[in-house]
Amino acid sequence: MPRKVAIVGIGMYPFRVRHPKTSYYNMAYETTKQTLEDAKLTIDQIDSAVYGIYNDFFERQFMPDIIVHDHIGMILKPGTRVTTGGATGGYAIRTAYMEVASGLSDIVLCLGVEKSNDCWDPETEQRTPELVKAISYSADCTWVRPLGSFPAASYVLPVRAHIEKFGNPSEESMARVSVKNHGNAIGNVNAQSPMKITIDDVLKSRYISEPFKKLDCCLYSEGAAAMIIASEEKAKEICRNTGKDPIWITGIGAGNDSNFGGLREKLWSLTSNVYASKQCYKMAGIKNPLKELDVAELHDAFTGQEILSYEDCGFAKHGEGYKLIDDGIVEEGGELPVNLSGGLIGCGHAVGATGIFQGGEIIKQLRGESHRQTKDPEKGFLHSVGGPVTAYCVCIVMER
Repeated sequence: MPRKVAIVGIGMYPFRVRHPKTSYYNMAYETTKQTLEDAKLTIDQIDSAVYGIYNDFFERQFMPDIIVHDHIGMILKPGTRVTTGGATGGYAIRTAYMEVASGLSDIVLCLGVEKSNDCWDPETEQRTPELVKAISYSADCTWVRPLGSFPAASYVLPVRAHIEKFGNPSEESMARVSVKNHGNAIGNVNAQSPMKITIDDVLKSRYISEPFKKLDCCLYSEGAAAMIIASEEKAKEICRNTGKDPIWITGIGAGNDSNFGGLREKLWSLTSNVYASKQCYKMAGIKNPLKELDVAELHDAFTGQEILSYEDCGFAKHGEGYKLIDDGIVEEGGELPVNLSGGLIGCGHAVGATGIFQGGEIIKQLRGESHRQTKDPEKGFLHSVGGPVTAYCVCIVMER
């Protein structure tokens, strides 16, 4: 049997369009320092580290993890890098969990960092085209990338297939997700894009990849996030010192779908999400996630993706996910609030750090420390997705 595993410390470096006066390894250092302070530990007490750093082009450095490893004071201790697109943070947590659950380590630092907008063309001084070009190398470079694949075009495929099959989600339903998540980010000091907007504002924003409009899409960010994961024995010892409750990982599941959308059984469903969430719920003993979960952070790189995830994560039947946003079920004060942090749409997407950042937001909810606090939550759900056509997925249930 695996050992019980808890999260005992968290830290975040604000997600912003640019942090021009610092480096990725300094952001990692500052976030590590904050996380150690939260757990009242020193770096010498950390047995190993897991790094979530997605794209070498962002950092302008191959193998940036070893430079971070040096910079935070982990020399001669083991460190492992994870890179699975937007799911990098979730997979990093899963990897750190495995180290502790297996008994290989007792206390592990899980750290994600990204300097997305350091990726630029010095001749044209343009950033966005270079950033999108860097991400495009995640697609199959023999057949898919030469056709001009880019993130929105990749993630729009399941949404368009869903619309063809079920007639939804409508552009108005997707706009409601944007209004919700931008609004939820208001008051979150670590969020990049807090905004009070209307459905009409979203519908009038320009198309990026139909039906996604500009305000349906998250923005890429620079930032970092970290957590400290510990065995049951160590967690209880640490939390006696901090006076904070350990947050237990009670369910974890993962799945990778084909990176070619055309080879999938159902393009209208994010099937890696279905597989990962079912595995996660089985481990956590959850039968009805809509009723049993108190708060959720879903990967919402695009609004339509959040709605499809309601269905694939078992919150609604397939074809009926739009009802959760239209009826206010996933709003603040609803039956299952989703992305009270602001999600990626409200907070930004510092890719390798995002899943860890959202995990930290769940932990803040369970500790009672959130800027939009749910009343007495006991179970939270983290959903981390990435790769071509949402190929990677990790789902995690956390409990206090």
